[in-house]
Amino acid sequence: MQWRSLVLGLLLLRLGLQALLALLPALAPGLCLRRRFPFPFPPPPAALGPPGAAAGPGSSHWGSLLRRGGGGGAAGGDEYARRYSGAFPPQLRARLRDAARGMFVFGYDSYMQHAFPRDELDPLHCRGRGPDRHDPSNLNINDVLGNYSLTLIDALDTLAVMGNSSEFQKAVKLVIDTVSFDKDSTVQVFEATIRVLGSLLSAHIIITDTKQPFGDMTIKDYDNELLHMAHDLAVRLLPAFENTKTGIPYPRVNLKKGVPPDSNNETCTAGAGSLLVEFGILSRLLGDSTFEWVARRAVKALWSLRSNNTGLLGNVVNIQTGHWVGKQSGLGAGSDSFYEYLLKSYILFGEKEDLEMFNDAYRNIQNHLRRGREACNEGEGDPPLYVNVNMFTGQLMNTWIDSLQAFFPGLQVLIGDVEDAICLHAFYYAIWKRYGALPERYNWQLQAPDVPFYPLRPELVESTYLLYQATKNPFYLHVGMDILQSLEKYTKAKCGYATLHHVVEKTKEDRMESFFLSETCKYLYLLFDEENPLHKSGNKYMFTTEGHIVSVDERFRNSLWQDILPGEEDGAEKIKPNELKAVNFSSNCNRVPDERRYLLPLKSNYMRQIDQMVGLI
Repeated sequence: MQWRSLVLGLLLLRLGLQALLALLPALAPGLCLRRRFPFPFPPPPAALGPPGAAAGPGSSHWGSLLRRGGGGGAAGGDEYARRYSGAFPPQLRARLRDAARGMFVFGYDSYMQHAFPRDELDPLHCRGRGPDRHDPSNLNINDVLGNYSLTLIDALDTLAVMGNSSEFQKAVKLVIDTVSFDKDSTVQVFEATIRVLGSLLSAHIIITDTKQPFGDMTIKDYDNELLHMAHDLAVRLLPAFENTKTGIPYPRVNLKKGVPPDSNNETCTAGAGSLLVEFGILSRLLGDSTFEWVARRAVKALWSLRSNNTGLLGNVVNIQTGHWVGKQSGLGAGSDSFYEYLLKSYILFGEKEDLEMFNDAYRNIQNHLRRGREACNEGEGDPPLYVNVNMFTGQLMNTWIDSLQAFFPGLQVLIGDVEDAICLHAFYYAIWKRYGALPERYNWQLQAPDVPFYPLRPELVESTYLLYQATKNPFYLHVGMDILQSLEKYTKAKCGYATLHHVVEKTKEDRMESFFLSETCKYLYLLFDEENPLHKSGNKYMFTTEGHIVSVDERFRNSLWQDILPGEEDGAEKIKPNELKAVNFSSNCNRVPDERRYLLPLKSNYMRQIDQMVGLI
């Protein structure tokens, strides 16, 4: 009888352990994941219907996003686990790494052969493109192209990351010998800062790094020429910060003449408030507070204009009156990198005030922009999504989101909100699967593009890479493979890679923007290159909003001008490099557990739910 009692006891113990393990998925997120309305035991999701059941245009799957909360869950399908889970063969990964390098090489070589020294490559006609001198109002071109070999400059640190020291050295010498900023070109301050100034600073940091982790990237007889060029460019951008009553800069400046007399007094939040990383690095390398001072003043001016009711900012402001012309608050175009640089400025410079602003902004985003169920991987309702709302009321303004918002999961990874990042990334990936690209604007209610072009943007790849670094889940290698294959299939042209004019029809436009080489190719390459020195050297790196790498080290944490920077006080608390944790958010949590590494990051039933809601199945 004793053995029967023993067996019965073991059986009861096993049942008890199974019950406890069943509860852990519901309980564990509460230990780490930010929730607005915690609940302990979410009910099981309801079934969505048979596999392959399509949701027609205009269906009500996203209906509850029009209001707070949501309804209607999903039940699973094992086809997702079969496709995405399990180990990723190292041989395939190596081939994809080489394919990403080959994509960059084809685009870069085509630019150098057919377009240099002009700013961009026209990949369909194999020729170069510069500013549109015949039509100054063509801001789509003239805001970006300044007649300064933009694509070459923007690609410098990608050459280093890929270990091509000979071409990196050759390209740096070409920039030093041939590029001048003494040009009668009117450019957008934001674009010139992130694409040109940021790349010059990144390349300078790589060249002068005593450790040389990417191979020998030193330049013989280098005398800080790239730093001097960055200084020259920044001085030419400074007039944008003059004669504004708010301290918010003019959106555009002529590199030779200053602010044009007919300049627009309206600028976007991201354009005016995303200059601090590059300007701050320049100031700290030069020991000149001017550049960081004007950039910080602009950030604080924008921050002071946020709504007293919601704490949100709009997307377009008058730089003289401080009046919000655009009252939309969202995470896409016009707003995106403002939030990104609040956090990244803190990571780089250790100024506690930057973190406090970011924490407040993130909290307000969660309270007013986030729709859908409370937890990514648990409960009923629509999947989490961030929508566009009125900055003063928090009410929904429209039913579209744009492709730039796909950067946000990557930002959430940096603060440790990985679970929420998983869900938002899955939504954008579902759109990509449907079209083989991300339309510039996608209407989640109509399940169709509002603006159907795709200019080779990197944001989804960036978030994919950062989520893989955070989770090491092979799912994200599959995502990267899908993106790489789509780019090769739909965007490859005679002499490079071309913008998709229409993601449904797959027609092309004759333009390869510089960020394709500086960001899209770089993130794809790094996703598949596990042994890259950026991952293995022991150095800490941060990506700018243009994907340029900068080292996170003490020299950027020491400034000599606290007494003159607005709002700074002597002895203000600094954050040490090994203390980069966002207060009150889940960056204080552990990494995704090893036992989840080869499982789907998002449960199959929720993946199916998202695929149905974008009309994929």
